[in-house]
Amino acid sequence: MTALLPGLPRASLEVAGTRLDGEALAQAAGAVARDLAGTARVALWCEPRIETALGAAGAIVAGAELVPLNPASGEQELAHETGDSAPGAILCAADAALPATLAGLPRIAVDPAARAAPVAEAADPDATALIVYTSGTTGPPKGVVLPRRAVAANLDALADAWAWTADDVVAQALPLFHVHGLVLGVLGPLRLGGGVRHVGRFAPEAIAGALAADATLLFAVPTMHGRLLEAAEADPAVARALGGARLVVSGSAALPARIHEAYAAATGQRIVERYGMSEALMIASARHDGPRIPGAVGTALPGVEIRIVDDAGAPQPPGDALGEVEIRSDALFTGYLGDPAATAAAFRDGWFRTGDVGSLDPDGVLRLVGRSSTDLIKTGGYRVGAGEVEAALLEHPAVLEAAVLGLPDDDLGERIAAWVVIAPGTGLADDELVQHVADQLAPHKRPRAITRVAELPRNALGKVQKKRLLG
Repeated sequence: MTALLPGLPRASLEVAGTRLDGEALAQAAGAVARDLAGTARVALWCEPRIETALGAAGAIVAGAELVPLNPASGEQELAHETGDSAPGAILCAADAALPATLAGLPRIAVDPAARAAPVAEAADPDATALIVYTSGTTGPPKGVVLPRRAVAANLDALADAWAWTADDVVAQALPLFHVHGLVLGVLGPLRLGGGVRHVGRFAPEAIAGALAADATLLFAVPTMHGRLLEAAEADPAVARALGGARLVVSGSAALPARIHEAYAAATGQRIVERYGMSEALMIASARHDGPRIPGAVGTALPGVEIRIVDDAGAPQPPGDALGEVEIRSDALFTGYLGDPAATAAAFRDGWFRTGDVGSLDPDGVLRLVGRSSTDLIKTGGYRVGAGEVEAALLEHPAVLEAAVLGLPDDDLGERIAAWVVIAPGTGLADDELVQHVADQLAPHKRPRAITRVAELPRNALGKVQKKRLLG
């Protein structure tokens, strides 16, 4: 088969200041693969350290199934994920402080100084590469089984969309337990033979330093881009570093339109938005040679088909109609681990049901408004996307953050409610904010309840956890 990481002997990997290059990297990964001999499935303790990225590379080379674990998870969640996936061991740094929940797993210490002959990848393309756990918003986290062929196909599709080559070096500070940071931000460069510069703990100055040195691509989430924008507006050196990147990518959550425009003004960069999820990896993206439209996530990647369906599952013609996003893709998961019923429920007529709501225009550009479970609001006979109202709220200069939900209403079915973080000292009244939305959107899309909060609850990737707003 074609190796998943053919570029490993030519790549460079740096995390939090520790670096391995070329043959030394391949031999260090070979040492991990040697230590994994006979281990069919292994957990990975995903701290922002080179041991994590090296452990992932070694497991991929060895053909072991990799289960990334979030060090910030509670013991109940870790117990569920390791009990469900039953790894034979856990890869971690020699000095990692593992919680008691993981005490029963044999530890395999990843040593960046260890060397062994590089191992030829021998796994079948249909063999499992990763088991990534969902966030568990609708029940216990489910293990998403991703085959090697899906990972390879998706990284190659991104290489096409972004003109991503071995000459590129990725700067990032993303969590390494998730698809964005681990698959795109580590395995992608190692597949292509390029470079990774993970700065460890996120700081705008560290990202700017990586870009000013040799990084050409930046992968980040919207909360990071917001802080980078603030730094760029305050420090010309940060603005120059960001402006010098070949491509700046945002994902894992929606990027407000005002961030798009302010970023372009401060740095000259038009941010590339992309859309993905654990079960399908990356689905759509703006292209390196195409338009970058605020409020849109681009077009389907090579090997992906997208359609919009109504509540009954009937495909909708291109246009403004909102509906559930369904896809067919070369990069789809093979199922939820040990849960055939959930796997079957995730598909309709051979199409994967993403659970996201959006519209697809005649040019194939996808716009998202949120999740069908929380972000499609049916009010007074209208269908309103929460994301559209949030975007309108965020256009007000006094609104720093916004989240919108539909609440039960005896008259309307659901009423639109907004939670907002307001800049201190602005004196913005609720009725002014409601009128601001009504001036931009149809009157039925205005919020009927405003709640002011100090901050919105978010997960490690910057996604707002809306159900926590309801107490």
